[in-house]
Amino acid sequence: MDAASTHDRDDGPVVTSLSALREAENKCRRCPLYGHATQAVPGQGPRRASMMLTGEQPGDHEDKAGLPFVGPAGRVLDSALAEAGVDRKGVFVTNAVKHFKYEMRGKRRLHKRPNAYEIDRCRWWQNLERAIVKPSVIVALGATAARRARGQPLQLDDGATAIVTVHPSALLRIKDESDKRRQYRLFVDDLRLASRAIKR
Repeated sequence: MDAASTHDRDDGPVVTSLSALREAENKCRRCPLYGHATQAVPGQGPRRASMMLTGEQPGDHEDKAGLPFVGPAGRVLDSALAEAGVDRKGVFVTNAVKHFKYEMRGKRRLHKRPNAYEIDRCRWWQNLERAIVKPSVIVALGATAARRARGQPLQLDDGATAIVTVHPSALLRIKDESDKRRQYRLFVDDLRLASRAIKR
């Protein structure tokens, strides 16, 4: 990381490029989650992406690969983006928390929800991502938030528009096939709404 692009403060390094951000995130010790994760999972996408997709945290596949949304939920996301007419290569995909939090169940590592402290400590990185990428639309992927504000574009302080929808992993957990198809269609509709909200 070069001195010109970073500058350390009490609350963390200030970075101005995505490559410096990836390096800084992998050195992050702002909360204890780094201690058990394989590596940080930085955001991925173009520096000037108009749309940013933000999930909750990386999963097992993402932790091993060091890339966001590459497991089963990522495949659902890729499919829904394609149906919504959105090129995944043109969006910036990230998570609110950069390290995988899990509990062991036999030999499997199962997702464990990050707590408020961990999310708050990681907000530093999310704010830097937004400052660098400057997306005009941010899609929050999260089942809890989606029940409250889904389908209602929200204006943020920096002028960006936020759209809230479900996390694709929630679709994978739906047992009833007809309900799963219906919820998937709604997810695609939300992504179309986000695409239309981009400031051209």
